[in-house]
Amino acid sequence: MIMQKGVVRKRSSKQLSEYGRQLHEKQELKGQYNMRERQFQNYVKAVLEASSKGHGSSPELLVQKLERRLDNVVFRMGLAQTRAQARQMVSHGHCMVNEHPVDIPSYQVKKDDVIVVRPSSKESPLFKNAQLGLKNYEAPSWIALDKEKLEAKIMGVPNFQETAPTVQFALIFEFYSR
Repeated sequence: MIMQKGVVRKRSSKQLSEYGRQLHEKQELKGQYNMRERQFQNYVKAVLEASSKGHGSSPELLVQKLERRLDNVVFRMGLAQTRAQARQMVSHGHCMVNEHPVDIPSYQVKKDDVIVVRPSSKESPLFKNAQLGLKNYEAPSWIALDKEKLEAKIMGVPNFQETAPTVQFALIFEFYSR
């Protein structure tokens, strides 16, 4: 609001520029997956390069890449309430992939990978509470979840319709193709 000689006037809201809209969409998706700029930029550029070689459409490839991050898989398993909490679980060493401890949140899981909570971590109150919350949870179709063992197997690639990101991917790719 602007004060002018005792009169209160509202500022007119301006329409966002094309750059502003692109930036907003990029920040929205980057924020949803709890990523930093450089890492997100690398994902987008890798996807643009792959789609130019005919490996699929850019939005689907980007969603698959983001969804197959280990921290996101832990979130999709229902062990964490937020992706930030899932990232912390992974980086604190609570997760194992194919019986090997992995503490890198950006680790890309593949088909037939088995993600399990470390046996020593299962006893912590964090995972006891998560196990209670899993009773009514339904995991995405590309993850086979064993709620009792706190274990998941990757059955395929993430489905674009199932993840349903609420951003306009064309604006994100335009932003990075400048």
